[in-house]
Amino acid sequence: MSRPAVLGFVPRLALPYPALPSPAAAAVGEGGGPPPRRARPVRRRLVSVRLVCEGPFAAPDGYPPVGVPVRSPRDVFAVMAPFAARECAESFWVLPLDSQHRLAARGPVVVTRGLLNASLVHPREVFRPALAANAAALILVHNHPSGDPAPSADDRAVTVQMVQAGHLLDVPVHDHVVIGRGRYTSFAEAGLL
Repeated sequence: MSRPAVLGFVPRLALPYPALPSPAAAAVGEGGGPPPRRARPVRRRLVSVRLVCEGPFAAPDGYPPVGVPVRSPRDVFAVMAPFAARECAESFWVLPLDSQHRLAARGPVVVTRGLLNASLVHPREVFRPALAANAAALILVHNHPSGDPAPSADDRAVTVQMVQAGHLLDVPVHDHVVIGRGRYTSFAEAGLL
């Protein structure tokens, strides 16, 4: 395994927990009857707990290699449609670009997976993969599982926030593409950036 998926684990634990007396046994003990027998401790095991770091999806067949230019929203759609098609919840990706507008990472970086119709996004998570890839710019992409790529008010607010963060970090956001079923909406083409 080139990159370990498991960040940490809790070793197997065997913790004894005393069994609690049943309410009927407690009632017998209070009424002057024989004292309740001491219950044997019940042993329960916590088998393991693992924290898993989710890496990028394996690129689908035909995904362009690093260094392929992404010059238009149609190029973004062609690159991202296979990823968006397999998501049943809203997902948010970052496409880091180098100074020649070529893909600067091995594939899109999924920033968050959300609910059926929402995805929580913060600039810290969006720009981390861009900075790690030494990106000169980035393109934001997310899907609408409903199939309608029309941007919502939340989509517009998130885009404004990311553009402002990009100005501060000197990593401009060139576009935000919303992908629906077989269609897309580009914030740059629509004049929403």
